[in-house]
Parts: sequence; structure tokens; C-alpha cells
Amino acid sequence: METALYLLPVTLGDTPVENVLPVYNKEIILGIKHFIVEDVRSARRFLKKVERSIDIDSLTFYPLNKHTSPEDIFGYLKPLMSGESMGVISEAGCPAVADPGADVVAIAQRKNLKVVPLVGPSSIIMSVMGSGFNGQSFAFHGYLPIEPGERAKRIKVLEQRVYSEDQTQLFIETPYRNNKMAEDILKNCRPQTKLCIAANITCEGEYIKTKTVKEWQGKLPDLSKIPCIFLIYK
Repeated sequence: METALYLLPVTLGDTPVENVLPVYNKEIILGIKHFIVEDVRSARRFLKKVERSIDIDSLTFYPLNKHTSPEDIFGYLKPLMSGESMGVISEAGCPAVADPGADVVAIAQRKNLKVVPLVGPSSIIMSVMGSGFNGQSFAFHGYLPIEPGERAKRIKVLEQRVYSEDQTQLFIETPYRNNKMAEDILKNCRPQTKLCIAANITCEGEYIKTKTVKEWQGKLPDLSKIPCIFLIYK
């Protein structure tokens, strides 16, 4: 096993590991003793899901969040600089994509340390794949503003980019605000603009549906308890 910073994808929800992760990932994980993680508890659960016999107490976890300083991250990477492989684990999906893991990778790259991204589920990429929208040019915007006026303004700006740049636009919301987000899209976008709602990707009850704004009117499902990605295109 080559010494490197391995970016370790995590299952989305309760999806069985064998459904979405290659056996190779497990082999790599079992060779790592140091993990930089977005959440220690969920990382420990994921590793046990990968291999029940793994000795969790023999592993070292370094918490990574918006409060982690570059100096802290540099300190976390000392095992890697000493020749020990390390892993980066997000709460779900691929680390370093819409995720604080990107800060770790940036510092590793500056220090000329080897970085190896492993294969695994990305809700962003998979939603584009299932939408039927432009996969050559797309932009992910994370969360839109919470304030209603600002959010409406932002939705209209993104819709304009769909038409002026021929670019798919993606964004997310917390589950309890999903219904309001969907309603705001229908209220602020053109009738012919297409909206794809992608929910529970790779999980039980997976839902990926594309319709025009006009076709969605009065037919929105209840999205209040499931993680969703919203995509708009022409």
C-alpha cells in the first residue's frame, strides 16, 4: 500500500457498503490507523460498517470542521509526513466535495504529499447523471439564502444562467426546508424551466424525477424528511 492521504467515500444513508464501494476501498481502509474526519461518531460507525472486526480503539481520529485552523490541519498531517498513510472521511458521500476535507487536501498538495481519491457515491454527480440535464457544464451552489426575498432573487439569477450559459444549476437545502425550497422554485422560475428533484440517492426510496415547473405545479411530493438535491435546466 502506497503511503498517501486517501480520500475515503462514505455510503449515503443506510446503503449497504457492498452496493456502492469497491472491495479495494476496504483493503485501503484496513491499512490506515489515522483518520481526519468531519464527525468522529459517524466515522467510527462507518468503519465498523466496512469491517465489523476492526479495532476502533486502536485508531486515531482528528476532528475537522469549520473551526479547525490551518495550523491544526498541518499538525494532523504529521503521521503522513512521517510515512504513515492517512484517510479523510466525510459524514456522507465523497470527502473534499462540498466538504471541509478540501482544506486538508489543499495543505497536503502544498506540502507535496501524495493524495489519492477513491471511488464512491457522490450525490452531486449522481443527481446530474439521473436528471437528463447538461452534464458537460454544471454548477453546484450548496445552500441558497434563507431569507425569502434573497432566496427568490438567487433562484432567478441561477435560472438566468441556465439560459444564458446553457449550464445546469444544482443546490441543496436542509430537509425541513425542502418543501419551501421546491415551492419557491415553482414560484420564481419560468413555466418551461425544468426542475429535477433527486432524493435518497442510492438509498431505499430513491427518487429522481424531472418535470417542467408547470408540470410540477400542485404535484410536489412531501420532501420534509429526506435529503434532496434540486437541479434546474432548460
